[in-house]
Amino acid sequence: MIVVTTNDLPGYRVTAVIGMVRGITVRSRSVVGNLGGAIQSIFGGNLSIYTELAEHARQEAYQLMVEHARAAGADAVLAMRYDANEIMEGITEVLAYGTGVKVERV
Repeated sequence: MIVVTTNDLPGYRVTAVIGMVRGITVRSRSVVGNLGGAIQSIFGGNLSIYTELAEHARQEAYQLMVEHARAAGADAVLAMRYDANEIMEGITEVLAYGTGVKVERV
């Protein structure tokens, strides 16, 4: 699966637009994670516990988007983006989305 953030794909021609494809995950921080993050925040700098949580959430949302695109018959995803929102304190949704398309090499 080709996934790009651009609106076109050099070297390929879009033959069909499948439509929007997406993957969503909802994650919460654990008590242990919050404690570790609080301790790290005392010293400043990168809060690696939260960075790792965010990276895992994005990766999971991305994989779910690719699965949705495949199931819809897409060969590629154009204009891929991430979005994240806090549903409630400590619970965050991460959305990966884009336009599923069929492509052929030119």
